[in-house]
Amino acid sequence: MKISVFGLGYVGVVSAACLAADGHDVIGVDPNATKVDLIDRGIAPIVEEDIEALIASSVAAGRLSASMSVADAIHATELSLICVGTPSQLNGNLDLSYVRRVCEQIGEALRASSTFHVVVIRSTMLPGSMRTVVIPTLCEASGKTAGVDFGVCINPEFLREGTAIFDYHHPPKTVIGESDSRAGDVLASLYAKMAAPLIRTTVEAAEMIKYVDNSWHALKVAFANEIGNISKAVGIDGHEVMSIFCQDTKLNLSPYYLKPGFAFGGSCLPKDLRALTYHARGLDLDLPLLNSILPSNGRQVDRAIKMVTSRKQRRVGILGFAFKAGTDDLRESPMVDLIEHLIGKGFELRLYDKHVNLAALTGANKDYILNHIPHISRLMVDSVEKVMDFAETIVVGNKADEFRDVVGRLRDDQVVIDLARISGRTSDRQYQGICW
Repeated sequence: MKISVFGLGYVGVVSAACLAADGHDVIGVDPNATKVDLIDRGIAPIVEEDIEALIASSVAAGRLSASMSVADAIHATELSLICVGTPSQLNGNLDLSYVRRVCEQIGEALRASSTFHVVVIRSTMLPGSMRTVVIPTLCEASGKTAGVDFGVCINPEFLREGTAIFDYHHPPKTVIGESDSRAGDVLASLYAKMAAPLIRTTVEAAEMIKYVDNSWHALKVAFANEIGNISKAVGIDGHEVMSIFCQDTKLNLSPYYLKPGFAFGGSCLPKDLRALTYHARGLDLDLPLLNSILPSNGRQVDRAIKMVTSRKQRRVGILGFAFKAGTDDLRESPMVDLIEHLIGKGFELRLYDKHVNLAALTGANKDYILNHIPHISRLMVDSVEKVMDFAETIVVGNKADEFRDVVGRLRDDQVVIDLARISGRTSDRQYQGICW
């Protein structure tokens, strides 16, 4: 393929060098004459392992060159990667002026083009930037329509400095956010031989994933450091602790607990977090990350409460109020917090949870239900149907199988607030997911 790469910084140079090494004809574009001259002489303008040899061999083979002319590069290629910087502003927001400017230049060049050109963003941008900056700028400058006259994709990079060449050829995943399937097909062909999952999605999801990845990486570093600080204070080797922790790939390093939804509860997580952070205070340790977890969890309860109370429908049904499906355990259930708040605000409630009902009858959790929350036990009914017949707002608190068809059984005047993701749909007039 004939490819132009805009921005000969770290990502742009690595992308250009690797694409040329894969056999594509690549033109690097940058307004900096020094960078252009270095590339044309086969010299890398960045320091990165193996980059010098890749650039030298590709330039010598005639597959890699550089230019300061946007128009020449666009007219000579069929796909363009935008790899310009998106630096921070003083308030923390992104400066998209470089992205906007290069899109204006590419759009002006596309105005005179009669072929279907694909513009791919590699720069890291906040969700919404493609729809509000990139696509409108390209359309206005070119006088053409995205998805019809030219294609637009976003293709976030997952390159680590120092191992970028290896990371390019061995990515954990390849993500393509596409404006249309034709553009996505062209871009996907670049990665056909990559031994990694190829994920094609919306441009918004592709924009977001880079921030999720980097935030998660930062969170892991901070978490390991705080665990290490506690471990050292009590005479334990923090590296040994985290080495043991990382050997659990079923729960610890896995998709478990990484699904957006309602707050956590139960007999373990809240209690153990409180104990660990209390102990840390006694050791005179400041652990802002660990100390923030329970308050963050409380905010999710507040969010659910607001979703219910803002509707101003007084009859509320609760389906599932143990802290998770398949248990009768109400200890520190966030659903109990939600229910008690609604009772305090004068809402009329009906509650159903098969396992909690059985516990009240058989005594497995009977003492807690009857002696600690008797005001809740008096609101319990024995079927989903009784909740649905009564309620205007139906809150689903866990993923019990008997709740999966609730959305399809709604009356016109009813709304479901889903805290557990029982449905694959996203929020609409009659269905509201807490995080989707």
